[in-house]
Amino acid sequence: MKSIRELSLSGKRVLLRADFNVPMDEQGLITDDIRIRMVLPTIDYILEQQGRLVICTHMGRPGGKVVPEFSLAPVARHLQEV
Repeated sequence: MKSIRELSLSGKRVLLRADFNVPMDEQGLITDDIRIRMVLPTIDYILEQQGRLVICTHMGRPGGKVVPEFSLAPVARHLQEV
């Protein structure tokens, strides 16, 4: 399998599977963002190469139901800040 750095990404849609299942406190604030920070170099590279990034992840085990405490909104906000 080729490394992402061996591919031409410009203008291409890139699906990135990331493990952003991070711990949060009672207020919904992320208490440990190491899983997010570990993926940042890959995210930065894809965007620098003008790839159209789509991130696929999940939070917890909602069992096929919408569970508000498993919302990825805090992760999205955190990604905008780092």
